[in-house]
Amino acid sequence: MTACALPAGRPAEALLAELRELRAGDAPTRGGRTFAYVYDAGLPEADELAAAAYGVFATVNGLDPTVFPSVARLENDVVGAVNSVLGAPGAQGSFTSGGTESILLAVKTARDHARAVRGVTRPQLVLPSTAHAAFHKAAHYLGLETVVVPVDPVTFRADAAAVADALTDRSVLVVASAPSYAHGVMDPVTEIAAAAAARGVLCHVDACIGGWFLPFLSRTGRTVEPFGLSVPGVTSVSVDLHKYGYADKGASVVLYRDAELRRHQYFAHADWPGYPVVNPTVQGTKPGGLLAQAWAVLHHLGHDGYTELARQVARAADRVLAGLRATDGVRVLGEPAGSLVAFTVTGAGAGGAGDLGRTLQVADEMRERGWYLQPQLSHDGLPPNLHLTLTPATGGQVETLLADLAESVAAARASEPVTVDPALAELAATLDPDTLTPEEVAGVLAFAGLGGGRGLPSRTAPVLVLLDALPSRLKERLLTEYIGTLFRV
Repeated sequence: MTACALPAGRPAEALLAELRELRAGDAPTRGGRTFAYVYDAGLPEADELAAAAYGVFATVNGLDPTVFPSVARLENDVVGAVNSVLGAPGAQGSFTSGGTESILLAVKTARDHARAVRGVTRPQLVLPSTAHAAFHKAAHYLGLETVVVPVDPVTFRADAAAVADALTDRSVLVVASAPSYAHGVMDPVTEIAAAAAARGVLCHVDACIGGWFLPFLSRTGRTVEPFGLSVPGVTSVSVDLHKYGYADKGASVVLYRDAELRRHQYFAHADWPGYPVVNPTVQGTKPGGLLAQAWAVLHHLGHDGYTELARQVARAADRVLAGLRATDGVRVLGEPAGSLVAFTVTGAGAGGAGDLGRTLQVADEMRERGWYLQPQLSHDGLPPNLHLTLTPATGGQVETLLADLAESVAAARASEPVTVDPALAELAATLDPDTLTPEEVAGVLAFAGLGGGRGLPSRTAPVLVLLDALPSRLKERLLTEYIGTLFRV
């Protein structure tokens, strides 16, 4: 890749044409064929409203609501709407850039609260193994020790008793997912929150993906386990509005049981010669446009709109799950709570534990047929799988999806299995990720087909099977180096 020199200036239409050309090479964000990262309500008018609302507030800086009071008004409206669905009397929260920031703030709040109230100086974060990686990121940034508790290998739900046993005097926060991203199943929030409360520990529910879907699914008459601040012991909740709120990215809310708890989230600094700084969230400068578009979409769709969209997702999920369970060689993992489905593929018939190579080959076959299914590798006894995030746009694609999936499974099972050379796996296991030289890293990436700045190969199963065989820390080092090759000028 050659560096792009800054020109003297180019016409606006030429620049927009180039941007459109670049977008043409991406996975589609509308149409129901990309089953991760995007959330398609199938409502063009909502997309148009979001873009227009962003434009109205594009130049507004959310850094100082005393200069831009509209920011406080919109944020109070958005947080109030979330509180009306997931909160409790007296709850307070903040609008953030996404689930990662919401989680980071919840962890900071728990750390600082435990230090102020209980004198904890070496804090621990207790979480099921299926908790989102963002919690590990937060712990890394904020200096907490993670205590990871295995989940039930059959249901993939957190084990509330094991979580309770993991609590110590150093625990500052316990995590539950509603649902977990990896498998789409609900953790036993009520039991986990009760265990945390019994030890005087805060409990955060990661409802980033389910928080704005499950309450409206309940309004359709389906059973949904309670998970919000109405559950005793739950002290904070995160919910992403750019997921099933169908706002543009990034838009999220972190909600706390009361303002006193939220106070520990804030950062203030007056000991410098500039203006006194008070940042409610991680960001200083905040784009007002993202808040405005989230506000507009929330008020446009309302209770009835979100309930209807939840109904459409649930119906699509019913059809997808029935089709998957009727497909030979496919096993759905756990009992999906509604919109997320994970399934594994076996090499020769249904009922097996999951074949890594076959599963990843199915992902490649589906990609050739125009679908993106998210591959997830095996972990600590949990099987490899393919992840589906279902949206209202899925409804019109179910029959085609299942037909292409059946063809893909058959093609994968008829293909030569993808495996890792045992000698290579043995060699890789001896590598120390902390002492690898840049040349050694480049050599391993090249062997895996990721070298030379070529991007991903057209079929990724061989690469992912190799990564699956590596120890986690080595896997992390190689992936970090690979991503670094994508961002070089």
